[in-house]
Amino acid sequence: MNAQHMLLAAPELWVLLMACVILCVDVFVREERRGIIHMLAILTLLFAAILTLRGDYHANGVWSMTAFNDTFIRDPMGDVLKLFALAVLALVYTYSKFYLRAFNLFRGDFYTLTLFALLGVMLLISANSLVTVYLGLELISLPSYALVAFNRDSKQGSESAMKYFVLGSMASGMLLYGMSMVYGATGSLELGAINEAAAASGTRDILLVFGLVFMVAGIAFKLGVAPFHMWVPDVYHGAPAAVTLFLSSVPKLAAFAMAYRVLAGGLEAAHADWQQMLMLLAALSMVIGNLAAIMQSNIKRMLAYSTVSHMGFVLLGLLPGTAYGFGASMFYVVVYALMSAAGFGMVILLSSRGVEAENIADFKGLNQRNSWYAAIMAMVMFSMAGVPVFVGFFAKWLVIKAALDAGLMGIAILAVVFSVIGAFYYLRVVKLMYFDEPETEAKIEVPVDFGAAISLNGILMIGLGIFASSLISICMTSFGY
Repeated sequence: MNAQHMLLAAPELWVLLMACVILCVDVFVREERRGIIHMLAILTLLFAAILTLRGDYHANGVWSMTAFNDTFIRDPMGDVLKLFALAVLALVYTYSKFYLRAFNLFRGDFYTLTLFALLGVMLLISANSLVTVYLGLELISLPSYALVAFNRDSKQGSESAMKYFVLGSMASGMLLYGMSMVYGATGSLELGAINEAAAASGTRDILLVFGLVFMVAGIAFKLGVAPFHMWVPDVYHGAPAAVTLFLSSVPKLAAFAMAYRVLAGGLEAAHADWQQMLMLLAALSMVIGNLAAIMQSNIKRMLAYSTVSHMGFVLLGLLPGTAYGFGASMFYVVVYALMSAAGFGMVILLSSRGVEAENIADFKGLNQRNSWYAAIMAMVMFSMAGVPVFVGFFAKWLVIKAALDAGLMGIAILAVVFSVIGAFYYLRVVKLMYFDEPETEAKIEVPVDFGAAISLNGILMIGLGIFASSLISICMTSFGY
């Protein structure tokens, strides 16, 4: 360990320091001054972004640098994902403050737990060793279990947290078991060395293949893809909306990074094997996710099954194993995080007086109550459905094109078909907002910062679609395409 290593990990060290500071401040601050904790959390994200942007390690032609005995890596892909994780978490904090105050849950431990989870996200994004992968994953998982049960008076939340903990522990166990097999087959924990050993032995090593199967299962659980999606609808439904907002967005960026680091960085030589596994997972996710979402009357469960479907599309970009495919998949997961933040932000916006707006029927007649917020929700739904001009269309187009370029015609056609089927339940929400009578005439009142954030989030759905080339270029360049 030296000064250069510390500079490379400066964003992570800053987040760790501030999470501890906020934990201590929360003990002494009075109830009516808890807004200080919110401001400290926002400043934490701002300075972490500045530290990430100041990483000039690749300015002299160096594409990436490693630290701490090659267990940690800084590269353009990691920096871009970290910046979006910080930006999305800033949106989460802005939306959540309104929700936490309305439901008497405005406590400092929400910020502390999410910052520790963010630390895990950033560590997992920069993982260059199986040890770092597992450490980052557990740093995300353990605070997430506690967050799901954040509302101590909710029996449903406690039940969901227990389900999440049990299933998450099983997934972590499978991942760890797979890692031990890979270590036994290759003799290394560093991803680059694993790839070299796997290339030398090929897929003839049964121990390596079994390890790959268990690791793919663990990755699939963290992404929430079928058939490892059992926890997603229950956790999204049972957790407070502010927690669901967080779980549906920021950790997905880390899950994509984990898939890329482990499969492309550590087991690229076994591409033919994990491609077949991911193809099956992607197909099941698109089919099950979209069909199950159609039957939901609860908006949180609908968006949960929608997540399963979207993660199937993310896997679609990983299948070819090319720089273009990875860039397309990264673009998709970034866009999904923004869409999910806006969608659950609208759920929070309509929640008031201690009652969550968790039913799709709660969106009836929203246009008559507030036409601007109805337009924002419509833009989010159109983007999720993949309607042209909106950014979600370009995200789906890129991953489908990546599959077609790799000759995967069957899975590409399946993706197109279920994109059309999936549009039904998104457009149903739009229909309720514009053509049904509202069930209440209560005025929608939100703080100025909330209104500004949700407006910006909604406008990005069409703005990033019109100017998609810039973000696409950033994602593609991150992989050297």
